[in-house]
Amino acid sequence: MSKLQEAFISWSGGKDSCMALHYSLQDPNWRIAGLQTTISKEYNRISIHGVREELLEMQAESLNMPLIKLYLDEMPDMLSYETQLTKANADLLQMGVKNIVYGDIFLEDLRTYREGLLQKTDQRAVFPLWKRNTRELIFEFIDLGYKTIIVSAQEGLQHLCGKIIDKELIDTLPAGIDPCGENGEFHTFVVNGPIFNKGLDVLTGELVFKPFQIDTDLHNELPKGAWYIDLVPNP
Repeated sequence: MSKLQEAFISWSGGKDSCMALHYSLQDPNWRIAGLQTTISKEYNRISIHGVREELLEMQAESLNMPLIKLYLDEMPDMLSYETQLTKANADLLQMGVKNIVYGDIFLEDLRTYREGLLQKTDQRAVFPLWKRNTRELIFEFIDLGYKTIIVSAQEGLQHLCGKIIDKELIDTLPAGIDPCGENGEFHTFVVNGPIFNKGLDVLTGELVFKPFQIDTDLHNELPKGAWYIDLVPNP
């Protein structure tokens, strides 16, 4: 019998990394050793998604998965980001982890970037969702029984924040919006599903707009910011 390959999941707490974990757990060639998540050290929230660290910990506990947290500045420069992430990946390699699993679906430049970064530590990037039809993928996610809440969205989609994704929501998305939000249109946090020991009981809080800390006057094609809804544990 061949030895199982050790892998960590690059974990955002959202639906895509959750489906990557789902498929990896089903693959007899893999042993998923844990989750790796980047966190804003200024706000103690998951990077980009904006979810509280305590909810991330509840999620990992329900999944019965070890969690490694990498604390980053809110808007780190590229050199600082790559240095810290490469150090974290090297630490995983010392633990025998040669593979990092990602939930990316079709962004070629992002895949190339991840693969290049892992070459520095002689590790491999794995993409179990690669080139999947995003509408079929999100419908499969729903049919499997996963529950995920939209926690952030681009301007014009803020009415979706706080909603659980279902097929009706997907069918009513505006034209041009990817069903999985793969272009950054929205981000999610998974609260229940077949690989969870128990669901997370959460409440929605304040909806706020956060401007991006970049000069959008020089990058008119970029959004000015994003909307975030706070999720809190139900006491």
